[in-house]
Amino acid sequence: MTRTDMPPAFDERTMLTTFLDYARATAVAKCAGASAQDAAKAPLPGSPLMTLGGLLSHLRWVEYWWVQVMFLGEEDTEGPWTDEDPDREMRIGARTPLPELISAYEEQSARYRELVAATDLAATAKRPTRDGTYVTLGWVLMHLIEETSRHNGHIDVLRELADGTTGD
Repeated sequence: MTRTDMPPAFDERTMLTTFLDYARATAVAKCAGASAQDAAKAPLPGSPLMTLGGLLSHLRWVEYWWVQVMFLGEEDTEGPWTDEDPDREMRIGARTPLPELISAYEEQSARYRELVAATDLAATAKRPTRDGTYVTLGWVLMHLIEETSRHNGHIDVLRELADGTTGD
């Protein structure tokens, strides 16, 4: 997939999906090629779970939660978190090889891309948020753009601290 933030058309769906794909591809590009040791480093003393692998894993599982559990209303049978360890996806990600994390994230993104293409943006989630709101698919996409973009900033800093790699 080409990494671009310029949509081929300017309707709402195309803009949302283009920006989400761009944010996803940016996360992957910033992690690609990092050593296994660097992918597991947590250099920020106040954030011991913040690693390249942990963040990429987190992004994958955030999308799973919002698309499959909240929007589609499926039971959460796959999520790695537990009541005792709500951030377990971060710990697992730090121990999982980056190529494996990237592959899982890209495969899931491809499935969700198909689902989004076939679903009205105004369709509402099957489950409410904590405050009782039934969000739309358009809202879910915007939230995923926000979440992924925010963590891309973290990934950018971690990668630069790890091996000096910078880039857009």
